[in-house]
Amino acid sequence: MTVALDISWRRSINTWISGSLEQDHTVESIVQSLTSYGFDKDAAAATVHTVLAGELPADSAYEYDSGPVSPDRSFHAHDRTVHALLRTKRPQTILFGDVFSADECDRLIELSRPRMQPSTVIDSATGQLVPADSRASESCNFTLSEDPFIDRLDRRISALMNWPLEYGEGLQVVHYNVGGEFLSHFDFYPPKDPGSAAHFVLGGQRVATLIVYLNDVEAGGETAFTETAMSFTPRKGQALYFRYFNNIGQLDPMSQHSGQPVVAGEKWIVTKWMRRYRHHR
Repeated sequence: MTVALDISWRRSINTWISGSLEQDHTVESIVQSLTSYGFDKDAAAATVHTVLAGELPADSAYEYDSGPVSPDRSFHAHDRTVHALLRTKRPQTILFGDVFSADECDRLIELSRPRMQPSTVIDSATGQLVPADSRASESCNFTLSEDPFIDRLDRRISALMNWPLEYGEGLQVVHYNVGGEFLSHFDFYPPKDPGSAAHFVLGGQRVATLIVYLNDVEAGGETAFTETAMSFTPRKGQALYFRYFNNIGQLDPMSQHSGQPVVAGEKWIVTKWMRRYRHHR
């Protein structure tokens, strides 16, 4: 006889599953442990998936909690002092200055040029990377800490976001020419999309994003939040942080955003996505 995961058990079970994932136990071993205690295998697997994926609020509103980033106006991020220029609560965003130096921005652009490929998106059904009309740009990816220079940037960003280095995906550099844009989207993996499942097992849901602007854009190219009138103009060396996964596993619908079309000049950014658990590449 098996035991269903009813609502009275869910909170404590979710806490146990999350703790096991933080200790780097595999999904299969967690499901096996639950079934060994008499839980229904399909229900156990579904519950682990929910913990990995998070969920958009349905009957209740998204709860904005304090988040992991320091509330100070200035603080030390690994190897340099960083200044918070602006904060918003709904959605949770922070605009930082002095994240990358001008020389670091220029160097990262030059390292990226020979690696550029047309940008892709994740297919909602298969989880595969595919071309899409919603994204007009080129991009490349660096592996986490792949050389001393990239390691320094990864560690600075990790300290800035106050999230473990090994929970981060590798840096993605994106280049937009005139007309280049990224239509409105979420950075988290949609929990109900079948294609998201393959990404959840690699480290759970994405929890927060940091975009570092690598150049001043002559015109256009703002990061705009769809559900608000708020947008951020790219400024070289500045970075925009936004968080969309709270401490109880909800996903913030206010975090939907777009990269506005570049009207003049070009736009270079680097993006860091953090996962809920250790990212297995």
